[in-house]
Amino acid sequence: MRLEIKRYLSLAERTHAFKTIEEGMLSDPLDRLMFGSGLGLHIPDPDDIDPSWLVAEWQRKSAVPFDIERSVTVGVYRRIRPFADELYSEAEKLTAGFTTFDKDKLFAFPHLLPIFQHLAGIFSKACLKKEVGSVSDTGFSKPAAERLANLLSERVVSTSVSKSNILQRMESTLEGIVRDLVGRVLLEEVVAESLKDEEVPFLREEDYPSLSGVVYNFRADFVVPNEKNPVAFIEVRKSSTRHASLYAKDKMFSAINWKGHFENLIGIIVVDGDWTQATLQTMSKVFDYVIPLQQCPFMAKVLKKASDGDETVLKWLISFSIKENPKFKEVPHNCMDRDVTYLD
Repeated sequence: MRLEIKRYLSLAERTHAFKTIEEGMLSDPLDRLMFGSGLGLHIPDPDDIDPSWLVAEWQRKSAVPFDIERSVTVGVYRRIRPFADELYSEAEKLTAGFTTFDKDKLFAFPHLLPIFQHLAGIFSKACLKKEVGSVSDTGFSKPAAERLANLLSERVVSTSVSKSNILQRMESTLEGIVRDLVGRVLLEEVVAESLKDEEVPFLREEDYPSLSGVVYNFRADFVVPNEKNPVAFIEVRKSSTRHASLYAKDKMFSAINWKGHFENLIGIIVVDGDWTQATLQTMSKVFDYVIPLQQCPFMAKVLKKASDGDETVLKWLISFSIKENPKFKEVPHNCMDRDVTYLD
């Protein structure tokens, strides 16, 4: 997926966030596949597609937003098919043509689990867990490997194994995994790759304990370069018009909380989905930059300047503090215990 994200970033930068499209920008067949898929077009073979047709379709559908997730996912699917074939061949060789299932070999090659799962006629994680326990294609226990080996020995008849059926079922499973993965990590991966391309140091949410704020300390999706001496924080959010206002309030308070604590901290929110115009305008009064996902290369260049000491890229200075009123007096306890009389 990272390869497809890099391709997407390169294409987004060359086309100025898909605002300027020329035939020469689509000379690579894989670029044509990505661009056409993002437009919602079915591209069976990108080698057969003329760039001029894609440019014409882009002009014809200019009001239709470019579908980033679909553009990346289609390329990932193309890579999955040969990968699945390689897994099948490796599993076939490891088991002598699916005739011998050794628990130690299964334990040593957990990445072949998707093949063995479908060989056993198990088509969901829940059923797999019920049959052999908690397992993953990144590793599992020796007892689980033994249970899996026994299950395969009982169920698999080597002469009945159909490579096409196994790969077809496995492809559906892998495509589901890709859809989930793209939905969860695509946006943040685009941000991360953009920062890496400009050599901007950063930490992701899972890499640091918290970012200090005026009211409370918690983590942003990204902090540049670290939480001790932050130059900027980045929040990434996909929304719909239905939830835009709620998300905006939450993110704006986060920005005020952090920018109030660190005087020269740059706040950036990267958005995707159907945000309302009014919501984006409101957020731009708190965040220094409110940008769409396809503008991440621009964002990275701004943060490169900031990391090098350029203070002119900071838009907003927020003064926000909480102090105790020196005139405040504790309410006497006897006042709290008085009987209350209710009037009809």
